[in-house]
Parts: sequence; C-alpha cells; structure tokens
Amino acid sequence: MNITENKRVSNQDVKKINRLNIIRSILGCKRISQQDLAKKLDISWPTVLQNVRELADLGLVQEAGTFSSTGGRKARAFAPISDAKLALGLDITRRHFGLVLSDLAGELLYYERHRQPFALTDGYFQLVAEAMEDFLRTSGYSADRILGIGVSLPGIVDNERQLLTYSHTLELRDIPLEEIAGRLPYPCMFINDANAAGYAELRGLGITGSAVYLSVSDTIGGAILNSGRLYHGDNLRAGEFGHAALVPDGRLCYCGKRGCVDAYCSTKLLANYADTELKGFFDALQQGDSRLQEWWEEYLDYLSIVINNLRMSFDCDIIVGGYVGIFLCAYEKALREKLAERNTFDTNTDYFRICHYKYEAAAFGASFLWLDSFLRSI
Repeated sequence: MNITENKRVSNQDVKKINRLNIIRSILGCKRISQQDLAKKLDISWPTVLQNVRELADLGLVQEAGTFSSTGGRKARAFAPISDAKLALGLDITRRHFGLVLSDLAGELLYYERHRQPFALTDGYFQLVAEAMEDFLRTSGYSADRILGIGVSLPGIVDNERQLLTYSHTLELRDIPLEEIAGRLPYPCMFINDANAAGYAELRGLGITGSAVYLSVSDTIGGAILNSGRLYHGDNLRAGEFGHAALVPDGRLCYCGKRGCVDAYCSTKLLANYADTELKGFFDALQQGDSRLQEWWEEYLDYLSIVINNLRMSFDCDIIVGGYVGIFLCAYEKALREKLAERNTFDTNTDYFRICHYKYEAAAFGASFLWLDSFLRSI
C-alpha cells in the first residue's frame, strides 16, 4: 500500500471516529450546540457542522431552536431523534422470556416478561414471535424502525462458530444459533445473559472504567468488563463465578462438583428455604421469621466472601445483580458491613454497587448489540 492509500485510509478512519463521537454526544443529551460539541470533542466547528448536516439527512439529528445569547450570535441547538431506529432485546430463560425495546440513546422504552417454559421447538418460538409482535404494536412503533433482536442466552455463546456450545439451564449443547434465529421475525445477534446484563449495568450506573458484574439468580454467573469491553477468556468461559470453589468438599453443585459458589449463593436456596418463590422468602424475612433470618445471615456471609474475592482479584467496581438485585437494597447496609470486615486493605466499600436495572437487564444489554452496530456503521 502506498503513502497516498495509507493517508486515505487514515482520513476515512478519522472521519468515522468523529461521526461516531458526534452522534453519541448528541444522543447523550437533550440539546447541544455546535460550539459545545466542538469543544467537548476537540474538533473544528466545520467538521461538527458537516457531520451534523449528514446526520440530519439520515434522520438521526434535528435542529432544536437556539440557546440564549451571551453577547454574540445565538448558538443553534441540535437534538437527537433517538427513536429513529430501535432494537428489541429477548432474554430466554428456562421458565420465562423477557422482551425490551430500546432506542439509539440506550433508553429502555418498554419491557415485559412472559412465563413460558423453554423448548427448542417451532411452537415455543411461534409464541415468542407472536408476543414480540404484540409487544411492538402496543409500543406504537412500526416494524421498519427495528434494527434487529439481541438475544440473551444462559450459556456459552460462540459467535465465531455460530453455536450455543453449552447451556445447563436450557439443557442444550452445540446448537447452531440459526436454529433460534431462523424462527424469529427479525435478524438476530446473540450474547451470554450475564455478559449482556453486565454491559447494560455499565451504562445504567454510569461506570466508564472497568467493572465485574456478578449475576445472582437461580444460577450464578458474571461478566468481566475491561474499559467497557467484555473479556471472554480463552474458552469463552470468563465470568463463570458460580463454579469457583467457595467451600472445599462442600455442598454438591448441579455441575457435579462440591463446594461451588452456586451451591451456596443460588437464589433457588432462598426460595426453597421458604418453600415458595423468591419474593415469598423476602416477604417472610421482612415479617421477622427467625428461621429465615438465620439462613439469610449465612447467605450474606457467603455472598460477601464471593464479592470480596472478586474485589481482591480484579480491584475494580463489583456490581451485584440478577434476581437477588431486586431485593438487595433493603440489606445493603448489612452486606457493606460484612464487606468492610473482609477487606484486607481498607474498610471503604464504595466499589460495591447494586444493579441499576432490577428487571430485564440481560434483554436490555442484548439490544445494545444492534444499537452499537448501527452507530458504528453510519
């Protein structure tokens, strides 16, 4: 490649980066001026204006009046058309599926959850597709705005080979992703459920650096996010925190080993203690059931060990979500006290964060696959 070609590629790259930064900056606020965009991104006014005009031609940005004058000419205001394009998110679990609709600004517009046992059958996916179309009609948005469906799955997703290589939850192994995509009404992208939820939580909590997401539900999983990028590991198994050893030769885990985190922190344990669903456990706990108080205290002990181990391993924010995240705020003080006691270096627990999204975080994060892909393509 000669010098002229190198320069051409470089200029094209710079232009794409500028456009991506400009549209993301506009999407991140209600209104912004040309001057503020130029200052924020450290680029020239003409570059900003040219890109804004092109984004307006694409139907993604519009003029929105002017800002008050500070002595000179009034600055024009630009605003995003956030719902110009939308993405659906679908979270598939053993017993439910969740749906979300999100816009280009990463705002969650609508969500709902359906109780429906999973089955890799045409009948199951026909129910999902029908629910999706009803969901979209209820939202009031037309199908031509939909970029696609981000599908969150509880298992190891190999996008390079286009396989769901393993899912204990769904009892599947080496399933071509096309077996799912081919039964849904829009183009699909796929992601592991904990990775999707972790990706959503970074945005929801406004974390710009690195973080670890711990998903505490019927099973335990997680995501490692390095400066906003998912770390998958050599075998796509990074974040399998549920199968780290917590108690040597301890309780039997569903994986067949003993002492795994999952055997001590699964929310199934809490539901089983109360012989009800998870909400029933916490309802009884709030009413002062002493037997459940003892079990909850033990549960928090184990959970604090897991969180502290993650903090010691990664030295970054630790976000706890999943089913337990719905109820954890009421017990935040007690958990922080346990974390402070376990920390070798200090008693500051600011690193510990309870999830922002209490419902459908995985579906929401999955929808970002399409939103990010679209923004990078314009």
